Amino acid sequence: MIKKFIRRIFGSSKKTDSRNQPVILGPKEHGINPQLLSPNAVRVTQTLQEAGFKAFVVGGAVRDLLLGVKPKDFDVATNATPEQVKRLFRRAFIIGRRFQIVHVMFGQELIEVTTFRGASSESAPKDEHGRVLRDNTFGEQHEDAERRDFSINAMYYDPASQTVLDYHNGIADIRNKTLRIIGVPEARFREDPVRLLRVVRFAAKLNFSIDPATRAPIQVMAPLINNVPAARVFDEMLKLLLSGHALACLHQLRNEGLHHGLLPLLDVVLEQPLGEKFVSLALSGTDDRVKQGKPVSPGFLFASLLWHQVLEKWNAYKAAGEYPIPALHLAADDVLNAQTEKLALQRKIASDMRDIWAMQPRFERRSGKSPYKLLEHVRLRAGYDFLLLRCASGEIDAEVGEWWTAFINGDGAAREELLAKKIRSEGESHAPKKRRRRSGRSKHKDASTGAPAESSNT
Repeated sequence: MIKKFIRRIFGSSKKTDSRNQPVILGPKEHGINPQLLSPNAVRVTQTLQEAGFKAFVVGGAVRDLLLGVKPKDFDVATNATPEQVKRLFRRAFIIGRRFQIVHVMFGQELIEVTTFRGASSESAPKDEHGRVLRDNTFGEQHEDAERRDFSINAMYYDPASQTVLDYHNGIADIRNKTLRIIGVPEARFREDPVRLLRVVRFAAKLNFSIDPATRAPIQVMAPLINNVPAARVFDEMLKLLLSGHALACLHQLRNEGLHHGLLPLLDVVLEQPLGEKFVSLALSGTDDRVKQGKPVSPGFLFASLLWHQVLEKWNAYKAAGEYPIPALHLAADDVLNAQTEKLALQRKIASDMRDIWAMQPRFERRSGKSPYKLLEHVRLRAGYDFLLLRCASGEIDAEVGEWWTAFINGDGAAREELLAKKIRSEGESHAPKKRRRRSGRSKHKDASTGAPAESSNT
């Protein structure tokens, strides 16, 4: 009683930092539709809460829910440690080196569960440029919010109470369509340079403007991306290209000065009419497939982006006297070797790219058994779609694509007729022209028109 009286008169000795207290929004204020939530994400939060832990849907899922978009992935944040989370679920796996997380599996759906991260420790291992290498420090929820990259990704949603906890004015930034990094931009980019790419992806995907303070250091700090492991850069580039706004993302990369070193010569390609049209068509097609929920092949995507580099080197090797097919393989080797150092292209993706490129000269052989053999190729569809891109961009004659469309879709008789027509047309184009012997009368012309008065054939 005496302690309570003293606290009432003099106040508590522990002052509450207002920054540690979130703005709490109810269903009417945030407007989230519970039907957009994954039942498995709700199940994870409910299981953790029933075990006595805090648990919230967090990050990009909350951002998408606030924008009225059904999230593709759901992450959960909790004060339970990875080991405590793992014990609560039958199919749960602890992964991660820099910061341990738990993957909880429900059939094909994966729910990622992270423990609230604490304030970054000065003793955490870093490289010479300040990038944090490993940091398994756990902490309070407000510390976890401060560790997240952007204000719009630092909100927490509790499915049980249907409330949103907002620590960094994320709701206001969403309504103002502003992308703002939490904390000092230079320090946050130095901690993890991949955030430089995430800024571009979110700005293009959400059609948000970048806060001036967040944008200011981007171009200067762009070289820090070279210190990031190639596998992480590749993962981020793949997310960017499969965001459904790939073309906008690439233009944003160039605007922010981040394209150098990621896709060498990309800026040159986008400034050449033929190259720009080809890349634009490829990325527009990819964006359409993503929006329609159709699968997208990373191999096809990177094959499209790098084709004009291959084409340039291919032509150079042929001009130097190399035969076309070996020249193409040499060009592919040069381009893939240059890219692998920067993007850590997986072996499967690089193999798919080679197949797509190597098929292109084979589409020019439209006689004998060659077209039938090409129909049996495991990558026919990808190679054919790539051929159509080349036709649509004006790189090659549209007639080639039309012929192959008819051949692929035709039955046996139709295919034989196409081959016969091709042989006839080639025969006519290569046959020597016969000089017609004209009679003397054909030399006299009509006085009024200047045309021959009479042909020898009449």
